[in-house]
Amino acid sequence: MSAPAGRTRLATLLLIGVTAVWGSTFFLIRDLVETVPPADFLTVRFGIAAIVMFALFRRQTLALSRRDLRIGVVLGVLYGSAQVLQTMGLQHTDASVSGFITGTYVVLTPVLGAVLLREHIRPVTWAAVALATAGLAVLSLRGFAVGAGEALTLLSAVLYAGHIVALGRWSTARAAVGLATVQAAVIAVVTGVAAVPGGLTLPADGGQWASLLYMALIAGAGALWAQTWAQAHLTATRAAIVMALEPVFAAFFAVLLGGESLTRRMLIGGAMVVTAMYLVELKSTPRDPDASAADDPPVEALHHDV
Repeated sequence: MSAPAGRTRLATLLLIGVTAVWGSTFFLIRDLVETVPPADFLTVRFGIAAIVMFALFRRQTLALSRRDLRIGVVLGVLYGSAQVLQTMGLQHTDASVSGFITGTYVVLTPVLGAVLLREHIRPVTWAAVALATAGLAVLSLRGFAVGAGEALTLLSAVLYAGHIVALGRWSTARAAVGLATVQAAVIAVVTGVAAVPGGLTLPADGGQWASLLYMALIAGAGALWAQTWAQAHLTATRAAIVMALEPVFAAFFAVLLGGESLTRRMLIGGAMVVTAMYLVELKSTPRDPDASAADDPPVEALHHDV
């Protein structure tokens, strides 16, 4: 049975809010990683998120079943590994190319769902996926070459897609808070392993700590919970298309707060991604097979998270 239409719409709006928050962090991260290595930044960010979440949601986290704990660990490993690979890839490729390749999880999510879970993806959804991907290319690409950096980034996109698919299958509203807490802790451990060789570097001043705390509490803890809850009520493909708005919001905040200039590419690419989201939203109803297949997944079903 599909989730009620109102709850599905709420989940979509919540996921849009998550992508807006993620998009607002791009220019903050760009400034912060000039002095704090990316792996160190991720470790501290998700470490703080995990500590705060466990303090607030200790009862819900401890109430998780062993199965839910295993799911949380798998989801955290997927997401943490994707973060590390994306960071490694970014050291060998342009940020614009990295942004586009990472965004290909929009395509990889329905592909993984169809191949691994035998999900049926409607033609209109594939059209929205294609339009969103083209929009990401217009928004991000300034040239393209294939090398080690691009390969690492593509692998990270596969893991992000796997995380989205897993969340769509395993996430339930009941366990969302606990799952998000376990994920944050596991992500901190995974990124911490990458940070160990060079030692842990902390932010140098109050401004950097303020940025990191915003990313830990709002874009970390809050966003992890919101995504986990939202994907209990949305298909993985639908969620991926909505999350393609992240670079659109990143461009918006870069112009609004980061001092960048608004370009024609931003307007055209952003419009294409927004159109793709509206296309899949307008054509999806609780009775659609593409919407009902994963909006209210059975608890025992295999679940995937980003």
